[in-house]
Amino acid sequence: MPNALVTGANRGLGLALVRALLTRGDRVIAACRHPGKANDLNRLTGEHPGRLHVLPLDLTDPKSHHELARELPLVLGNDAGEGRIDLLINNAGVLHSGERFGKVTAANLEDSFRTNAMGPFLLTQALAPLLADDAKVANITSELGSIAGVTRFGTPSYNISKAALNMASVLLKHALADRRITVLALHPGWVRTEMGGNEATLPPAQSAESLLRVIDGASLADSGKYLDWNGEPLPW
Repeated sequence: MPNALVTGANRGLGLALVRALLTRGDRVIAACRHPGKANDLNRLTGEHPGRLHVLPLDLTDPKSHHELARELPLVLGNDAGEGRIDLLINNAGVLHSGERFGKVTAANLEDSFRTNAMGPFLLTQALAPLLADDAKVANITSELGSIAGVTRFGTPSYNISKAALNMASVLLKHALADRRITVLALHPGWVRTEMGGNEATLPPAQSAESLLRVIDGASLADSGKYLDWNGEPLPW
């Protein structure tokens, strides 16, 4: 049974990814900041006994990364092949809306970088010993992280941090290549979530299913690519 770990799993796209992974038969570790308040996840735990584990993770705190790494072998078992992560989806992210030039704050930039770029990079580094050889790492980025695609001034702290996540994805590709681990930077589309808003065009379940198809179809030759939810390449 494949083991998948999803961050930011308590709502939106993260929750949809958890549901899709459970439906196809994976064992899932759902990480979020406040497991006790993750009502949807906790209901799913009851519906999938033994296959869904909800664990705490503060993505902005490296100590929390190492605490998660210590907890995982206890959850997954220590036997070879049982205690390894086959798929890590770095989904958790933050977007500070309403930013205007001249009013962008250092606090927003720092929070965005810590959550959207530094967090996924350091978490992957911390969990690397627990990744299976031939595993896959999917970093949920955004088309707004494309430097070539910028056409206006908007959501600067988000865009800057997602561009940094794209660079982190390519660096991780090289760091993990000797273990044949595939690293992807994936744009999920404009998803109808709390972050995406009600006018977004893509339901979370559809985005999740499409992303998993892209991940499943990716090989080591695709490692380091920047793709959308349909597997189409995006300009850096």
